[in-house]
Amino acid sequence: MFVTGLLLAAEGSPRLGVPRQLLAYRGETLLGATLDAARDCGFDQLVVTLGTAAGQIRERIDLDGVRVVDTPHADTGSSSIVPALDAIDRRTDGLVILRGDQPGVTSAAVWSLVAEAATPIGVTRYDDGRGCPCWFGRETFGSLRSLRSDHDLWSLIETGPHPVTDVDAIGNVPLTVDTWDDYQALVGHYTAAPAHPLVPPAAVPIRTRRPSHTRNTS
Repeated sequence: MFVTGLLLAAEGSPRLGVPRQLLAYRGETLLGATLDAARDCGFDQLVVTLGTAAGQIRERIDLDGVRVVDTPHADTGSSSIVPALDAIDRRTDGLVILRGDQPGVTSAAVWSLVAEAATPIGVTRYDDGRGCPCWFGRETFGSLRSLRSDHDLWSLIETGPHPVTDVDAIGNVPLTVDTWDDYQALVGHYTAAPAHPLVPPAAVPIRTRRPSHTRNTS
């Protein structure tokens, strides 16, 4: 099976006032750490969508081996998934969709989802509800192209025409970042204390790390 990972990192951060993708996290950036986790999954292809902060992200984050899709209109509510579909390898049997601000998703959760999803759509079911990663087989790509925003993905899951399998995962839905309180909770959850003050990323020294492990870049 040929599996593509689609990491959604185009959405803006109006509540933060700075690009969430560049927030300092565990010695690098939030998106950098999430990309590392996605690379560890060993996808046959890895695609990431970027929005209006694409220039800053390219300067500070290692995107080696990743197919980047620029979706500048995502900040106005347009779907970044729709243009990303044009970058998907023709051999792809299905997509695993991930959030760009959710570094706590594990490869075990991803591959359990792929292995156990017995329907065109598979959703990870955590102790406190549904969340990413989500699986979309090739037969759903037409429906994905009809999305008006990335948030409509959940409407497709909950009320769309395709059968859905819930795949159990251990623990609660991994933390995401929409506000400074979310960021503080994320940093505090994975470290004994915040690694540095909660300030905009331009004021925080960030190490951009090039992962040393091998990955597919088809």
